[in-house]
Amino acid sequence: MRIVVALGGNALSRRGEPMTADLLRANVRSACHSLATLAREHELVVTHGNGPQVGLLALQNLTYQEVAAYPLDILGAETQGMIGYVVQQELSNILRGERKIANLLTTTVVDDHDPAFEHPTKFIGPQYSAEDVAEVAADYRWTIGKDGNYFRRVVPSPQPIRIIQADAIRLLLDNGYLVVCVGGGGVPVKADSQAGRQSGVQAVIDKDLASAALAEEISADTLVILTDADFVSQDWGTPQQRDILTASVDEIEQLPFAEGSMKPKVDAAIRVAKAGGRALIGPLDRLDELLARKIGTEIRADVPDGIVYA
Repeated sequence: MRIVVALGGNALSRRGEPMTADLLRANVRSACHSLATLAREHELVVTHGNGPQVGLLALQNLTYQEVAAYPLDILGAETQGMIGYVVQQELSNILRGERKIANLLTTTVVDDHDPAFEHPTKFIGPQYSAEDVAEVAADYRWTIGKDGNYFRRVVPSPQPIRIIQADAIRLLLDNGYLVVCVGGGGVPVKADSQAGRQSGVQAVIDKDLASAALAEEISADTLVILTDADFVSQDWGTPQQRDILTASVDEIEQLPFAEGSMKPKVDAAIRVAKAGGRALIGPLDRLDELLARKIGTEIRADVPDGIVYA
């Protein structure tokens, strides 16, 4: 079976932890142990987020003022190399040479007229308290959004249209490679097909939506979106909250979900289900139970009852 697994950026840099290289490696190692069985038994693509990491690089950028700060597309490419290197190495160490692994720098085509550029929703970088947020916003001229009980920088997150390296990824899979790619949703670019030119765009693409675009292009059977939630929940955070075990596309499309949080995951799952695959959304640390359908949410086209609650 051909499976795309999307690792959340917060799974690689957990909430409240300092974003050190040692903790990044420890978190990646833990995630890779969870992926080992899948890697041995299936054609596997591993994608990953970069929200915390690209925000950290942007902050570090600002401390050296002798040159202009690097733009978000280049910082996105940096995080692909940084995180992809660690994922590739830790998977190689755990699998002990059982699989060939390739880490591929990936670019994702977006529309530079996407309305997302007028309405930033993608969280990046560290969290700030209510006491600090006004000073940070003023100092850096950032747009700030509320993320749970804290605040974070938000940037545009346009819809991914296609993954430029999809053919190369398919070729690698066909030749037995495990592929690490679409880091941070891929570097956002606009492409002029007539002129044969590409140029970077100042944004960070949602990695779940980009992973869905890739899954569709390489005809993956399953997209697995790993997060820190046990289920997708209807009416989350209210007394009426109900956890969804299985849902059809038609039913779940009718439900509202939070922008910048669960909505992109659900939208990604819907895209894959409409293309004939299925999507699973659930916790990284209980991947076996997610695959066994004991936890997490499955979205596919054919659910006779529409929605089955846990």
